[in-house]
Amino acid sequence: MAKFITNNIRNVAIIGHSGSGKTATIESMLFKAKATDRLGRICDGNTVSDYDSEEIKRGISIGLSVVNLEWNGVKINLLDCPGFLGFAGEVASALRVADAALINIDAKSGLEVGAEIAWYNSKEAGLPRAFFINKCDDPDADFDRVFNQLREEFGNALCPVFIPIKEPNGTMMVDLMTMKCFRYLPNGERQEEEMTPSRLEIATKYEEIFMEAVAQTNEEMLEKFFGGERFSKEECALALHEGMITGAIVPVWCGSSENMRGIYSILTAMAESFPRHTAKKVEMDNEGNDLAIEREGECKLFVFKTIADPFVGRVSFFKVMNGELKKDMVLKNTTTGSSEKFAKIYTICGKKQTEVDSLACGDIGVISKLQNTNTNDTLCEKSDTEYKKIEFPEANMTMAIKTDGKDEDKVANAIAKILDEDKTVKYENFAETGELLLKGIGDVHLDTVVCKLKNRYGVNISLETPKIAYRETIKKTVSVEGKHKKQSGGAGQYGHVKITFSHSENDGLTFTQSVVGGEVPKGYYPAVEKGLLEAMNSGVLLGYPMVNLAADLTGGSYHDVDSNEISFKLAAKLAYKELTKASPTLLEPIGTLKVSVPESIVGDIMGDLNKRRGRVMGMEPDVHRPKYTVVEAEVPKAEMVDYVISLRAMSQGRGNFTFHFVRYEEVPAQIAAKVAPCAVEK
Repeated sequence: MAKFITNNIRNVAIIGHSGSGKTATIESMLFKAKATDRLGRICDGNTVSDYDSEEIKRGISIGLSVVNLEWNGVKINLLDCPGFLGFAGEVASALRVADAALINIDAKSGLEVGAEIAWYNSKEAGLPRAFFINKCDDPDADFDRVFNQLREEFGNALCPVFIPIKEPNGTMMVDLMTMKCFRYLPNGERQEEEMTPSRLEIATKYEEIFMEAVAQTNEEMLEKFFGGERFSKEECALALHEGMITGAIVPVWCGSSENMRGIYSILTAMAESFPRHTAKKVEMDNEGNDLAIEREGECKLFVFKTIADPFVGRVSFFKVMNGELKKDMVLKNTTTGSSEKFAKIYTICGKKQTEVDSLACGDIGVISKLQNTNTNDTLCEKSDTEYKKIEFPEANMTMAIKTDGKDEDKVANAIAKILDEDKTVKYENFAETGELLLKGIGDVHLDTVVCKLKNRYGVNISLETPKIAYRETIKKTVSVEGKHKKQSGGAGQYGHVKITFSHSENDGLTFTQSVVGGEVPKGYYPAVEKGLLEAMNSGVLLGYPMVNLAADLTGGSYHDVDSNEISFKLAAKLAYKELTKASPTLLEPIGTLKVSVPESIVGDIMGDLNKRRGRVMGMEPDVHRPKYTVVEAEVPKAEMVDYVISLRAMSQGRGNFTFHFVRYEEVPAQIAAKVAPCAVEK
């Protein structure tokens, strides 16, 4: 591939709802640009961007992939993002390095939740946006309805550029920049058709919206618009470019990825009108400061994705944020402090890598076997810059890992490689319940992790509902005693304590002494306390850890010869067992839930929270998304195990939430009765 300068490089994230045709759109673009010699299809499992075995098996994108092509002398890097909501971390990575976002819409289904989320995510990332309304040649497609739906939801900045006109003998396409009408042949080629009066009537309606939008970009265009002059194609392309950068214009194209319709138009628009890396002029560092982008300055890279290939090893995807990267450069990782040599650098198209000698500012490349570099790391020639890191969505679904008890080290090593690749997966060895916990964004997300572990690393695991880490405490005050006495011919053991136990407001053990007359020597006080602390690891009710316990050592007795620290430690443990008389009770973890949902379903959410024993603490508008409300509640952790799935069903995928532990509270009697003694294995 030829060497490209910054001005001739475009980075575009293809995002949208699952099934809207994002991968098919990229396949058509690659084929149209002659980057491939055959048109891959998802059903055949031979697409360039969906090359992972899991993607082929499931027929959906599950990971971010990068492809590149050349169009009219411009290199276009396309970032194919999964549409399924469980893989939102991959979208976050793409939006961090993209310079524009193209949101795919299904012309039959209209605005779906994935496209809605894609809009707000790309808006929050500060990216210029455009829409591609796909499948416009389908008999059930309705461009008018979908376009008006998008304008109603996202505002009048939406501007039609390329529209369909349905006719009995097929669907025509009209380019509003030139007001030319095209018919598409079965091979995807297009031929110009006459602009008949009926076609002109439909096109003129959209042309007025288009012309008014581009006229707003500068004073000169506005004067020509009011003067009744027509804009040239070059003027329209420049106006779209400027309007996209400022957000004043969100252009809308249409077409059919499967039948290659509209692909020529959108590729040309990407080359002519989509912004380059330097259009935003600055990048943000990890402290929120602006850093000027210098094409000729110091070389700086940002790693936005890592693949843990079982054969090649670690493959790092990066974007050249500043300066130019040249072969054999040595860059310092400002995140870890280590140095890395870029002996071989590549561009990537799906899984195909092409070695290059250099990459210009704004370009995307890959390198393998960087030893001390991970996703979100910055590498620089000289400076200590750290670019703003990707904010990955929280892993809100937790499941326990079940193995056959063998090769646990192999399981841990394999999961470590998955963690290296997917930053939304979390892994924890939870000592309290003795379980290995795997956390992800949803059930499908975790299922793909299980399949990857099996297919890539030969590790077989299954997932089950995790145990809840309950606690125990007491509600009554009791005075008890414990006496340890042992005689075995030689030196014996003797310890005797009297302790008053009560509930404490402090989390752990509050140990005091009110011994009078030297009944228990002061030297044995630490042994008594230590014995109680050890005993508190297992409660007297169901074996869960004891908390909020106050113990006052009031008296006891000792033997001049047989008493020692171990005797008083054991005596304290015997006294602890008498807590069964102090009304022991079970405590459960309570967390703060913040759930953001459309206003229309707030009532359903609150009703569901009541069923989950939640207490609604308040509501407020979501500052990031109009027509959304944030409901805050306190909910028992035991009721949150399947909340990811339930919320997705109630909100059709539009809802999202965070949940964080805050404290323990007493379990209601009817719930406590259901907690089995075998919940914690001892």
